[in-house]
Amino acid sequence: MNEVLSSDAVPLRPAQPGPDTQPTTPPLRTKADELRKDAEPDGRLSEIHALSAEAARNEAEHVRQLAEQGRTIRDDQREAFETIRQERERLRECAESARTANEEARVAAEAARQAVVDAVHATADTLNVTLEHMKVVEDLRRTLREIKDVNKLDSN
Repeated sequence: MNEVLSSDAVPLRPAQPGPDTQPTTPPLRTKADELRKDAEPDGRLSEIHALSAEAARNEAEHVRQLAEQGRTIRDDQREAFETIRQERERLRECAESARTANEEARVAAEAARQAVVDAVHATADTLNVTLEHMKVVEDLRRTLREIKDVNKLDSN
């Protein structure tokens, strides 16, 4: 029987040339074949390969942990940024409320100032009217004195 056998004596394919078959090619070497070639005589992988496989697993676990830490940090930062955004919004609303209150206070102060100006004008008007009354009273007194003086003269 003409069969091509791999290094571990497992039949891969028949090597019987026929009218419709191509000439046989050597089997493709796989990673498993390479590892078998490096195996120790008793069939175990060499200690170097075992250590490198363990190192690769450890490295993969380390990378997975780093990725998880990165996701956790990113999530924490996202939450912190959201908190900062909410605080900025709250401060903006407070500033807007303060601006509105300030504008209302300014309008109220302007109204109070105008009321004071009106009160001062009213007081000035009242004083002017009082002064006019006093002048009229003074004129009346003068006129009465003159009348008295004329009457005195007539009686003498």
